[in-house]
Amino acid sequence: MNREYHHWYSPRLGRDMEFLVFGHAGAKVLIFPTRDGRFYEYENLGIVERLRNKIEAGHIQLFCVDSIDHETFYCFWRRPEDRIQRHMFFEDYVLNEIMPFMALKNPHPCVIAHGCSLGGYHAANIAFRHPHLFKKLVAFSGRFDLTLEVECFKNLFDGYYDDHVYFHTPSHFLPNLNCETQLTHLRQMEITLVIGKDDPFLQNNHELSQVLMQKGIRHALYEWEGRAHQGHYWRRMAPLYI
Repeated sequence: MNREYHHWYSPRLGRDMEFLVFGHAGAKVLIFPTRDGRFYEYENLGIVERLRNKIEAGHIQLFCVDSIDHETFYCFWRRPEDRIQRHMFFEDYVLNEIMPFMALKNPHPCVIAHGCSLGGYHAANIAFRHPHLFKKLVAFSGRFDLTLEVECFKNLFDGYYDDHVYFHTPSHFLPNLNCETQLTHLRQMEITLVIGKDDPFLQNNHELSQVLMQKGIRHALYEWEGRAHQGHYWRRMAPLYI
């Protein structure tokens, strides 16, 4: 299986950024790590190995990007308005540095946004905001509203709210989305949400599913037994849904 390590200095983020590529051809899977994960997390969790057959057959190619969540949503010494601004720089990096690299490396027309836990948020947020760039979204154990307070999970903006927070919160901006062009792209996207029945964000997934149904956006929501918010669950999910 082809494995490549890449890094470069990102002028948008003002720092070096690293990522891994697995495979040589096929649909391009843009993978975001969990809150505490790095670009090598997907490999370390054994999920890449579970996808080996699809990767070696040229069905999919994985692009595992790094996280800066501890500079954004989990950087609590920053002001909330600076947290969301730093996240927007990260999205700019993905859109204008990573995705052009993916396009040059692999001309396959299908791009899949994917992630687990907070990575599921990143995947859903970028796909819902820029649906013309993606053919498929696969989010495992995702949280789609970072302002929610559930169990030990706090509002990541400490009660602060502005237009930037709104437009980076899928379960907030999607209900009011009326752009027919964007809706058409969303209705053409294959969307898969997977969540555990005991996961604290089960209700948030149901709420998002309801919004998608109201907008006529086809999708699948799968519920697994238990919390299903760990690597051994995601290893089983990946071959089924990606």
